[in-house]
Order: sequence, then C-alpha cells, then structure tokens
Amino acid sequence: MDKMDIVVRKATLKDVEQIRLLTRDSFMMYAENAGITALVAPLSESYEEVEKEVRTKEVLVALFNEKIIGSLRIEIKADNTAYLSRVGVSELYQNNDVGRILMNAVDELMEMMGIDCLYIHTASKVFSLVKFYYKKGFYIESTTKDRGYIRALLCKEYKVAKVANLL
Repeated sequence: MDKMDIVVRKATLKDVEQIRLLTRDSFMMYAENAGITALVAPLSESYEEVEKEVRTKEVLVALFNEKIIGSLRIEIKADNTAYLSRVGVSELYQNNDVGRILMNAVDELMEMMGIDCLYIHTASKVFSLVKFYYKKGFYIESTTKDRGYIRALLCKEYKVAKVANLL
C-alpha cells in the first residue's frame, strides 16, 4: 500500500454504516489490548448514533481504494478547544501510517479552525497508543478511573505552537 493512495475527507451520511463497523472492530481490539472487561461505548453504538455524530461533529475518514480504513470524530467546544474521539484504523491497515495521516489531517483542521487545544482520552495501559499520541505532540494532562480502568487525558496545544513559530 502506497501512502499516497490514502485519502482523508470529511465523512458523509453514506459512510455511517462503514464508520460504525470500523469503530466497533477497532474498539474490540482496544478493549482487549487494555484489558477492559466492561462494555466500551463504541461497541454498542447504533446506526442512528453514528449518523447524529456525522451530522453534528467533524468526522474524518481515511480511504484506501474507496474503502474506509480509518475514522475519527472531533467535537468543537465553545471555549476554542476540541475533543477527539472514536479514533480507529482497520486491523488490516494498522502500522501503515493510516493513523499518522489521519492525525495530520486533524492538525490541519485544528489550525485552520484556530483551535487552541485538542483533547483525547486513551487507556494508559496501551503503551503503543500513548506513544503514538506523544509522537504527535500530545502530553498527559491527567488520569481518571471513571470508566473502571485508568484513562489518560491527553492534550495537544496548537496556540503554543503558533507562538513558538512566530518567535
């Protein structure tokens, strides 16, 4: 697979079922890797719930040969921050830069929208995910056990990067 063949675009309503299935499969692996025994919300997400997200959030999809192989959702907040969720890449395409390409598209979108900080929760036990987000400029702001396992709240600051680039 050539990285140049991966296209990232905003999701449409036609993508809802593919996004739902991809997210479910990705979060089954996530729960297994994190040792989570409780039900993780994306595993029971309905078509209607995903459809609502596509209508109300910034939902991006990564395509290879016109097939959705990755997706994520971004909720833009009133305080000039955003929350990233439901990041998933098809198991068949992991470790092929799909996540990096998606996150580069997120960075472009956040900078274009003037977002100051982007947040995401991830299982702190899944070192590969924490490492991935660190490489993309995130840091751990806090942790919580609100879902029955340790989740790290990661933050990426865009405003700081803008100021640093000006100096």
